[in-house]
Amino acid sequence: MSKRQITTRYKLATLVAQATHEAGTNSTGIIPPVHLSTTYQRDADNGYSSGFSYGRPDNPTIRHLESVLTKLEEGEEALAFGSGMAAATAVFQSLQPGDHVIAPRVMYWSLRNWLTGMATQWGLQVSFVTMDDPAALEAEIKPGITRLIWVETPANPLWSITDIQCVSEIAHAVGALLVVDSTVATPVLTKPLLLGADIVMHSASKYLNGHSDVLAGILVASEQSEFWLKIKNTRTSLGGILSPRDASELIRGLRTLHLRVRESSLSALVIARHFELHAGVSSVLYPGLPNHPGYELARKQMTGGFGGMLSLRIKGGELSAIKVAAEVKLWKRATSLGGVESLIEHRASIEGAGTPVPDDLLRLSVGIEAVEDLISDLEAALASI
Repeated sequence: MSKRQITTRYKLATLVAQATHEAGTNSTGIIPPVHLSTTYQRDADNGYSSGFSYGRPDNPTIRHLESVLTKLEEGEEALAFGSGMAAATAVFQSLQPGDHVIAPRVMYWSLRNWLTGMATQWGLQVSFVTMDDPAALEAEIKPGITRLIWVETPANPLWSITDIQCVSEIAHAVGALLVVDSTVATPVLTKPLLLGADIVMHSASKYLNGHSDVLAGILVASEQSEFWLKIKNTRTSLGGILSPRDASELIRGLRTLHLRVRESSLSALVIARHFELHAGVSSVLYPGLPNHPGYELARKQMTGGFGGMLSLRIKGGELSAIKVAAEVKLWKRATSLGGVESLIEHRASIEGAGTPVPDDLLRLSVGIEAVEDLISDLEAALASI
């Protein structure tokens, strides 16, 4: 029996609520101490019987966090980084010059920019495809060269859904790895490793923390493969590890993960249904609506909800969309997502030239406020156009 099959003894709600209780601490406190030391004393024989030597490769608080996340994703090992970008780029930095990777055409913009810039400068070959089209994906594969396929599902900010199991079969058939950015779904709604992914990635600044006060990134592996060991070495060599203080804050945020994700998912569905036929909205992009092209797959792949992210395309185009965002009072105009507060953003303005995002699109991150208040605020803003 693999480690993945035995890690989850309890339900996810129990694991996150008791995320502060991990083996290996010397305290009986309900909240564990934060280990801040950057260096550790050697034994008389010059060894490290504690298992720790220096703060750049490892730390007891980081290890605690990683243990919790390994259980949540039902993986074998996790690594915590100082940001989502640090986690994501560590994967690509562990490849070799000349390796070919495939990523979604529409995805998290900062990573897409990195892939088209720095990654190619370092010698990686990068292709972008419509990831929910298996035929398009297979056509882009370069036999013997394609080493990694990167999937984001639901994909920001159009919220397209990719069939993780299908893509894993395509990847593994050509000897490539599958990495899934599951930031929006979280382990509450989807567990990519159980669907065939080799590594799952989270920008933990978002839902895992949930309070807009920690930058963090997480990778969880299905097994400690040779490539995973390269990623560990990349984190150690480049100093990408998360700080102990932020790890402690992230552990605290995790304790309400299931409650926050489910509440925001319920509210997002109510909001999507409400504005689906609104006179000022040309379309609502949300995988929980039956007219969404990924609806049936989302029902199969996401359990307990469709996530707290949706987008509205506003009639009247770019200027009308920007005006709606300017008129809201309760929704906060800010980048990021997954916090307890609701955010709104005109993504095309943020991404700039070359963005594949329609200029009439507003991205909404639904928080845990009263959904009636959120709807009323949007209604008032839409009435201004």
